[in-house]
Amino acid sequence: MTTLQLVWFKRDLRVRDHWPLQQACAAGPVLALYCFEPSQWQQPDASARHLGFVQDSLRELEHDLAKLGLRLWLYHGEVCAALQQLRAQRDIAGLWSHEETGNLASYARDKAVAAWCRQHGVHWREIPQYGVIRRLDSRNAWAGRWEQFMAAEAAPLPRAAQAAQIALAPNRWPDARELGLPDTDIAARQRGGRRVAVGVLSDFLAERAAQYRGGISSPLKAGSACSRLSPYLAWGNLSLREVVQAKRRHVLALQQGPEAQRPRNLLPSLASFEQRLHWHCHFIQKLESEPEIELHNMHRGYDGLREQDFRSDWFEAWALGQTGYPLIDACMAQLQATGWVNFRMRAMLISFASYNLWLHWRAPAHHLARLFTDYEPGIHYPQVQMQSGVTGINALRIYNPIKQAQEHDPHGHFVRQWLPALRRVPDPYLFEPWQMPSTLQARHGVRIGHDYPAPLVDFSTSLRTAKARFSTWREQPGLRELARAVFDKHGSRRAKAEREWGRRKRPTPDQRQLGLFEEA
Repeated sequence: MTTLQLVWFKRDLRVRDHWPLQQACAAGPVLALYCFEPSQWQQPDASARHLGFVQDSLRELEHDLAKLGLRLWLYHGEVCAALQQLRAQRDIAGLWSHEETGNLASYARDKAVAAWCRQHGVHWREIPQYGVIRRLDSRNAWAGRWEQFMAAEAAPLPRAAQAAQIALAPNRWPDARELGLPDTDIAARQRGGRRVAVGVLSDFLAERAAQYRGGISSPLKAGSACSRLSPYLAWGNLSLREVVQAKRRHVLALQQGPEAQRPRNLLPSLASFEQRLHWHCHFIQKLESEPEIELHNMHRGYDGLREQDFRSDWFEAWALGQTGYPLIDACMAQLQATGWVNFRMRAMLISFASYNLWLHWRAPAHHLARLFTDYEPGIHYPQVQMQSGVTGINALRIYNPIKQAQEHDPHGHFVRQWLPALRRVPDPYLFEPWQMPSTLQARHGVRIGHDYPAPLVDFSTSLRTAKARFSTWREQPGLRELARAVFDKHGSRRAKAEREWGRRKRPTPDQRQLGLFEEA
């Protein structure tokens, strides 16, 4: 029986800078595999918009592999079943893939694949895709290892790929209904695929990067000021290493050119951009080191803080964008329609759900995951926990949606775009429409409580209640010791943070205690 090398694609849908593909092609005849796994698509964090982006990407991947002389086999079913079917026809000499830091369902799937490989004597080679380190002993040297990974050579395209000759059923493209997804795709999301991704990266570096610093916080400006690369990194149309290296080559070319022709804010903006690429792996490392934080609080001393007080009616109103706070509802409307909103607004949505509505983070996290086209589990769960105040090592940052609207949408263009019911509301009342007298409501055709909802809660009152609850909760003994353990495992090791816990006058953000509140 002839042998084959099997390349298993997951969230790495490209042929460039793909070491598993390159090394498999060097080892023998290759078949590429992607599985539409019902067990993965039926998870509460999956949605049809994710499927649509993946299918965009697979169509292009199929084309790019064909140019190399290789076939992509699309299998509707679980991976182990695909492996068993292949093994009935060919001896699988090697299984190749990238390491994946996904949700617990993908973690369980990978353990099942590892067990199958051991049972059948198949050597599975997993190669890191990000600057994320499996079985990391200590965070102390993590930053240096991240830099080493990003500076390493990108994988070249295979030069002599040989396709494995094997009879397989024609490719099937299951739709959302077949995979058990309850929703449908959206027309306005970003399109998937390598070519679109490369174009977005080129456009950002050449045209938009100078807007990055100072523009990414505004929901009005962020659409062009942000790189918009997040879905292409989340689903692997681009590798993080090639983005870092492209940014560094661009900076070097700028520095070698005339300074007078360079936008003043460009180099600082590009430096901020790379810092966030570093944060990308910093947060994914947290989930890699502790996969269970998808389910429980990072700081277990905060178990029980909110769970018993969950109000499903408030959650539904928040999820539907009917809280009565215009910026909250406008952001949710944009997310529902496009699959994207900028980071500050994401943080504000979680802040409002966590502090003002006192919702435990799990249900909001799943709802946002389904809406985000760029959903990356390793970033999503640590960020949601940080914004909801249950990590034990971050300050509580509470976003005031009225203040945020005044600062970042001062003329109400964003709110009016996404909330048609408020388009005629005068500027002085736009961000607090419940303050508008009934005569003005009648004049401008918007009745609060009928055409647009009244506020679910009073912001100031609910904030005071949240602070009081946290203050009472943190009086429990042992919380600081547990926080120290969380920091040792997950905290940043930047220069100021490397000093021993508690021996500093100004703690870093990863070491601030829960008693410190910051209102933004």
